[in-house]
Amino acid sequence: MRVITGSARGRRLETLSGNDVRPTTDVVKEAVFSIIQFYIEGRVFLDAFAGSGQMGIEAISRGAQMAYFIDSSRRSMNVIKKNIELCGFADKAETINADTISFLNSAGQRFDTVFLDPPYKTGLLQQALLAAPAVMRPGGFIICEHPAEEKLPEMSGDFALKKSYRYGRIMISVYTEKEKD
Repeated sequence: MRVITGSARGRRLETLSGNDVRPTTDVVKEAVFSIIQFYIEGRVFLDAFAGSGQMGIEAISRGAQMAYFIDSSRRSMNVIKKNIELCGFADKAETINADTISFLNSAGQRFDTVFLDPPYKTGLLQQALLAAPAVMRPGGFIICEHPAEEKLPEMSGDFALKKSYRYGRIMISVYTEKEKD
């Protein structure tokens, strides 16, 4: 697993081993950042269910002003902190060892992009998707990584499913603010 492009391009990142983690593949990661390529620089990114922190680190590498990393696992949080230090991004990163749903329901911070990639088939994605609109800045993106067979709702708060992209057994679903009448 590596940083694809930007200031930390080529850096190898650590990840936890075993069945508890499922890192986003480079193909899917590249696809996500192609979707939001013009909406990253100077913006605030939330890597929810962060795992290794690779998505938030990629965002910073590509010019995000700040990335927040949330994960409930202390082991994952240690890996995230190590990867942030390895890339020299400590001044642009904030790690939060907490339950993502609780964080989304109580966050005072607002985000331009929220990336949701919880453990598959646990119901956490649907819960996080319901809570995410409340922490979004105007014009933001909610991006969900999920199994291709899992159907997501057309709407979540004021956010509408704009488009879904399939990459083998993985689906990326992008939500944007519903257009006002």
